[in-house]
Amino acid sequence: MIFGIGIDVIEVTRIHKEIGREGGLTGKVFTPAETEYCEKKRNKAQHFAARYTAKEAFFKALGTGWRDGMRFSEIEVYNNELGRPEIRVTGKVRDFCEHAGITGMHLTMSHISQLAMAFVILEC
Repeated sequence: MIFGIGIDVIEVTRIHKEIGREGGLTGKVFTPAETEYCEKKRNKAQHFAARYTAKEAFFKALGTGWRDGMRFSEIEVYNNELGRPEIRVTGKVRDFCEHAGITGMHLTMSHISQLAMAFVILEC
């Protein structure tokens, strides 16, 4: 059964400005593994933007928004062995998901030079 769905889109230039700024999004929003992955990419701002939209879409699918001590860095986007993007949750986000009975998380992302988007489906 579907618990919730979420979608988000962002202009890549907004993320590009933030990732280069001291005290910007990188340390607050992204895990070290996400940062390492994106920094290796030729168009790293597109990859950071896609991961940012995935986190926003995830919170929309939860139906809670970003609150109650849950943090963006507790949602990690990674690629499985086939390259498919997947979500790993920790901390208060994981606790919320367990309490809500969420058993499945589905993610798709896309980006082009100027836009990034993500769509999340949560199952229970």
